[in-house]
Amino acid sequence: MTFSGFPPSALRLYEDLADDNGKEAWRLRHRERYERDVRAPMDELAAELSAWFSESAFGESTGPGAVTVLGPVRDTRMSHDKSPYKTYQGAYLDLLPFLGFWVHLDRHGLYASGRWYPYAGAEVARYRAAVEEEDGGAELAAIAGRLEGQGFVLGGDRLRSRPRGVPADHPRLGLLRHRKIDAGRRFGPDAGLHTARAGELVRETWRLVRPLLDWVAARELTPRPRERGVDVPS
Repeated sequence: MTFSGFPPSALRLYEDLADDNGKEAWRLRHRERYERDVRAPMDELAAELSAWFSESAFGESTGPGAVTVLGPVRDTRMSHDKSPYKTYQGAYLDLLPFLGFWVHLDRHGLYASGRWYPYAGAEVARYRAAVEEEDGGAELAAIAGRLEGQGFVLGGDRLRSRPRGVPADHPRLGLLRHRKIDAGRRFGPDAGLHTARAGELVRETWRLVRPLLDWVAARELTPRPRERGVDVPS
């Protein structure tokens, strides 16, 4: 089926889940609404996005594959939040390991972004070296500036202070503080989320954020063999 938007009841479901996240409430009141009003349209949106973004990833012979839609059950093993069900519906498309696109629906609306989320300290060290390098750092700063002008917020895990050895007056200190990057835009219900316009907003966001992902990929800031599990430097 063709994606035609998320019904208003989809956002209300997550308001109700915030009030009662128990298993009995899910079984009796939430699950059927979730499958009909959230999961079904997200699956339709994922199919459309997969068709739009199925080109080969960064020159590789095979494309990145289909958009993955996450399930509703929270993995509480590594989470501080022990509530059994997620209060958002997420989907993602990774172009390289730990580098790609993200979208989620929650009680506030729709969020779409491009993200780089490394788990190895070596990747973060290479990122900071690239930001320190004059040409590469200036290019990233220009990309970030354009994205902010287009309504993006440059988020992600960051140091509260500054990396060791970096002067307080460094012209790219804000970028050097990042250990992960999530550059995205949020769209409220009035942005057309209940129509096919929602899919257009996600496609536009993913297209606009692609230069940031290209910058990361060109500098090989995604995992290399035997780097996983290395501590992230401060």
